[in-house]
Amino acid sequence: MKSKGLDLTNGRTGAFTLFSVFKFIVLSSVAFVFLNISLPLYTIVSTRYNFSIKQPILKFASSSSTSNSVSFPIYQSNYSNNTRQGASSTTPSAKPSANSNSISSLLLLQSPTVKLVQNSSAAASFSNDKLNSSVKKQIGRQRILQKGCDLSKGEWVQDPNAPYYTNSTCWMIQEHQNCIKFGRPNLDFLKWRWKPDGCELPLLDPAQFLEKMRGKILAFVGDSLARNQMQSLMCLLSRAEFPKEMPSTEENQTRMFYESHNFTIWFFWSPFLVRAAQSNHTLHSFPSWNLYLDEPDPLWPSLLPNFNFVVLNSGNWYTRPSLFHLNRTLVGCHYCPIPNPPYMSLRRAHRHAFRTALNTVAAARRRGFKGLTVVRTVSPSHFEGGEWDKGGDCARTKPFRGGEEAPRLEGLEKEMYEEQLKEFWKAKWEGSEVGLEFRLLDATKAMLMRADGHPSKHGHSANEVMVMYNDCVHWCLPGPVDMWNDFLFQIIDM
Repeated sequence: MKSKGLDLTNGRTGAFTLFSVFKFIVLSSVAFVFLNISLPLYTIVSTRYNFSIKQPILKFASSSSTSNSVSFPIYQSNYSNNTRQGASSTTPSAKPSANSNSISSLLLLQSPTVKLVQNSSAAASFSNDKLNSSVKKQIGRQRILQKGCDLSKGEWVQDPNAPYYTNSTCWMIQEHQNCIKFGRPNLDFLKWRWKPDGCELPLLDPAQFLEKMRGKILAFVGDSLARNQMQSLMCLLSRAEFPKEMPSTEENQTRMFYESHNFTIWFFWSPFLVRAAQSNHTLHSFPSWNLYLDEPDPLWPSLLPNFNFVVLNSGNWYTRPSLFHLNRTLVGCHYCPIPNPPYMSLRRAHRHAFRTALNTVAAARRRGFKGLTVVRTVSPSHFEGGEWDKGGDCARTKPFRGGEEAPRLEGLEKEMYEEQLKEFWKAKWEGSEVGLEFRLLDATKAMLMRADGHPSKHGHSANEVMVMYNDCVHWCLPGPVDMWNDFLFQIIDM
């Protein structure tokens, strides 16, 4: 029997609908909290596994000596045309560029042409015999990466067998990173290795790395610190094989080929990761940049489907005077060369650009990209006693140790580091939904403790006139930056 004037069915339906909405809201909130807790734990767990390593006997190529003058810290030209047997240098053109203020007191400077040259064996403080002897001590020695190991936390411990290459055994060191050649008097900075808390980080084994990368392509995309890491990797691998440079049609691309392993390393000089063009505006005679934060740099996305591994970084170049654009509309600027501009913080601009780069990688899956993307975090600079252009230097000879108070990451570097982590986690979660893997190379804390590892004034001859006389941004080779590639091998080999 129906009740007159009252539809009980509709009442029950309405109540059920309200209950369903309430239930959905509660479950969504629980899921959100769960993801924010579980994702950080997932990355820590995902870097834990067992691995053993043996160092192979080294091979060395003969070397001869030439010299070349450079300025720094930002380079955008390609390598010279080098081969395993020798090296002949050509200097490609590079567009000069500059900047006016700083990340941790860093103004970024003009970009000269660069040559890679072979270095005289007399310039090295370690003979080949001594280097061979130190590496032979590593043969049969195992270091196991234990479960429960967080590679980003630890301390630097002494390693009497280091270094594992020198400027006389590796011709791929650029002048401004060649601290041994330019007479650094104290070489104790070479005698350290990174030890994560509670475990050991295996040294990169060149033979194992090359075998792992057989038939594959590894790309570094970023600024001159990405090139710093690439050169470190090539020097570490030179104990097993030397690459040869392959021709490139683009000025800001470098391609090195390991013939016996059919392995290629690409480098893309893309310091902003997004599309950038110098503007007509200047600030204190330094040109500013138009940055299109929602458009990737066209230099590298089209090639993504070819790559098996991509290492991304950014940061340092965002200290330049820049005009920020979204949808081709000016939305803000940094060290603004124009009056009354709209406001966007540098932190937000950098995060937007980093998101664009990671989204570009994810979108490449539709074009066949199935590779692993590694995000390398901020590399700190260490100017003490003044800014980069006001006498600041990095003259320490040892790392900060456990009993010392290591410098804190602060200011713009801290902001960029935090934004990189946020965008990495977002990309990792979204990538897992479409079958793409993103992994984190968080070396920031380790490098914060290595104020002794920069070239300082030992990246050039004493009589050279340099825009930034003391380089406390890049890293000596050999030096602490080699740890990035020990770390990278663990990430790739997971």
